[in-house]
Amino acid sequence: MLRSIVTDLPAFCRSANNVAPKISRHYATEATFKIMPYRLHKFQSGPKEEATVTRDDAIKMYKNMQTIRRIETAAGNLYKEKIVRGFCHLYSGQEACAVGMRSAMRPADCIISAYRVHGWTYLMGVSIAGVLCELTGRKTGCARGKGGSMHMYSKNFYGGNGIVGAQIPLGAGVALANKYKGNGGVCFALYGDGASNQGQVFEAYNMSHLWKVPCIFVCENNGYGMGTSAERSSSNTAYYTRGDALPGIWVDGMDVLAVREATQFAIDYATKTGPLVMEVFTYRYSGHSMSDPGTSYRTRDEVQEVRQTKDPIMLFKNKITESGLVSADEIKKFDAEIKKEVDAATALSKSDTEIELKELTTDIYSANIEPKVRGTHVNQQFPHASLKRAVNL
Repeated sequence: MLRSIVTDLPAFCRSANNVAPKISRHYATEATFKIMPYRLHKFQSGPKEEATVTRDDAIKMYKNMQTIRRIETAAGNLYKEKIVRGFCHLYSGQEACAVGMRSAMRPADCIISAYRVHGWTYLMGVSIAGVLCELTGRKTGCARGKGGSMHMYSKNFYGGNGIVGAQIPLGAGVALANKYKGNGGVCFALYGDGASNQGQVFEAYNMSHLWKVPCIFVCENNGYGMGTSAERSSSNTAYYTRGDALPGIWVDGMDVLAVREATQFAIDYATKTGPLVMEVFTYRYSGHSMSDPGTSYRTRDEVQEVRQTKDPIMLFKNKITESGLVSADEIKKFDAEIKKEVDAATALSKSDTEIELKELTTDIYSANIEPKVRGTHVNQQFPHASLKRAVNL
């Protein structure tokens, strides 16, 4: 696994790779970078192997990745303090996947994923406090503290789902709904290499192909399904080829610009033609969950080498500073602002109160047929505006 992550990619990625940046007022307004070649299945051609990014977009992508990293660090610490209970799956190391996809998504596009979704929840419109307070079970959480780590939702975000692979047919259904409505949106159905061998994944491929639904099946290949390496669990680790009749594309998931370009390409195909598979090749720094130290099936040296040579935030920061899009002083300023915001949200997640007992059985339906649900004495309505928005998509 270490060989494929470290030697397969980065002699290519360690140089600045910028081409003729446009300069204005002592900083570049945009720059173009080379991208590691994509791998294609049933495609004659793929996205361009270079990406142009503006200064504003570069700043936004950097801030989003750094914010997600800070959120996950805070979540891990809260878990260690036993303030976050139950399951907690961190996304550290995979930030370029979510931020790259989100950068290409349009207002009508939807996403559904598994349970490693604190960062996605933030990207889809929930505040940092809304994420961390949900983790600690407090009322400011995006689901009023009822959902926790594995059940977060917002508009066009159909949540993290705890049943391995179950979100894939659900994502195909969301894509079918988009087609039925005629809103032009696609659905990203995300899963890991650990879920890739589920029968329902292939059933969803098949049905989506027959119905030509605009679904992008995204395998976030982080190398390990729980504690089992991809090589030990899958006879075919080229996950982008496993859709059979569905075309596929492989992308370096540690390069946020490569993911953005591949996603734009995938959206265009899915909108016009139908479903496809996209594999984003990435890595997770933590174990499968906080209860997994992640060192029994891989070495600390492996994790450290990826951190030092392929960290998505470090690679992108080097690109945008060396090309003149952003200065080192600006990066320090952004980092300080993000740390301050996450620290404040962390403090709130500890001090915020929980919902009252009578509210536990509310928020079941947006419009309940019966005026009451057994065991509660409050009207079956949404007390929290964000939850109502989440259901009335």
